[in-house]
Amino acid sequence: MFVAVGKKTAKKVAKTASNSIDEYVGGRVRLRRRMLDMSQGELGDSLGISCQQIQKYENGANRISASRLQRAAHILQVPIPFFFEGAPGGHNLKTAPPLDYVDEFVSSSEGLRLISAFVRVDNPETRRRIVSLVQVIAEDDGDKD
Repeated sequence: MFVAVGKKTAKKVAKTASNSIDEYVGGRVRLRRRMLDMSQGELGDSLGISCQQIQKYENGANRISASRLQRAAHILQVPIPFFFEGAPGGHNLKTAPPLDYVDEFVSSSEGLRLISAFVRVDNPETRRRIVSLVQVIAEDDGDKD
């Protein structure tokens, strides 16, 4: 977003303009951090930056550099493409669902408790059974509306 004015003004407008990709990537950082029950301070410490900087990244106010995003991916235990899956205007995977409901779920206390308990289940077959159980409960619950 450049304006046909002096270089300094054009640069400032471009720098302060909100970018939906920056906001999306920041939201995905927040999502994964919450999934791991990690505080902004803990992530900031691991990256060598302040929790305020993490807040700015997560809100999309500041852009995350490529090198810092790579380090964040390592710390958050996800591949780099995780941060872009389902991004607006990108080359979305056809299987990637909208993630607003996921962010809302992870932000809830029930969601955090469920995720925290689920990731502690080591047996893959038990995990599959838990998912099947929740799907059956959700279908039964949906019929009562």
